[in-house]
Amino acid sequence: MAKIIAVANQKGGVGKSTTVVSLSAYLGLRGKRVLCIDTDAQGNTTTGFSVSKKNLACSCYEVLTGQVRIQEAIIETEFENVSLIPAVAALAGAEIDLIELDNRMSRLKMQLMNCRTDYDYIIIDCPPSLSLITLNNLVAADSVLIPMTAEFLSLEGLSQLNETIKIVKAKYNPSLKIEGILFTMFDARLNLSLQVVAEVEKYFPGLVLQTKIPRNVRLSEAPSHGKPIQYYDRLSKGAEAYELLGHELLHEPLAVENQRKHSLFHRK
Repeated sequence: MAKIIAVANQKGGVGKSTTVVSLSAYLGLRGKRVLCIDTDAQGNTTTGFSVSKKNLACSCYEVLTGQVRIQEAIIETEFENVSLIPAVAALAGAEIDLIELDNRMSRLKMQLMNCRTDYDYIIIDCPPSLSLITLNNLVAADSVLIPMTAEFLSLEGLSQLNETIKIVKAKYNPSLKIEGILFTMFDARLNLSLQVVAEVEKYFPGLVLQTKIPRNVRLSEAPSHGKPIQYYDRLSKGAEAYELLGHELLHEPLAVENQRKHSLFHRK
């Protein structure tokens, strides 16, 4: 039975899609069967797996609106153990369609019941808004992974998302929890970064992940090549950071001094 993780933050540009692609690729390399669902009309996760959005037979849009069964929209990527339900621009108008449908808050949850046993992890890339699509994702998910940058303006967005999670938990999905808060594009040399981390740890004790994703040129380049960072440059700091995130989410934390020694991608 798959664990379903929604990767969400209503603020754009925080590394949601990069996190979905990189984490999924790492889990796939660990032998986990992973299904990624791109529910963002921008389709960055779809592009990140080198899947063209042109001439797709069906997409997440048709799944949410009930035009196809979820299995019909799943495509196999060229990356080990990773499947994808792609996004198309039509998702931008899906809100209007969903409003008129029955069970509009649980459309994705009902579809996932038909394929959940086929995977170990289902990872959902949410749009950068607290929309009806995002609410569908939260209703379907077991947990929420929240990427955020170490900026004080990000704190307000985190607070709003947390309130939304509380509402969804109270009304629709009582088992929903926060998987963790992940700092991305992180620069430990800046006092501001450390201050923001301390502030988040104060209000969300125990939820800030130990792993921090650094700013990394190779990580920024990978999407334009249609490859997860592990396939684009497996020896980069970005690849290592997402490997460590994978260890942490799999509850296999590595001691700092052993991170490189035991790295999956540094073994010979």
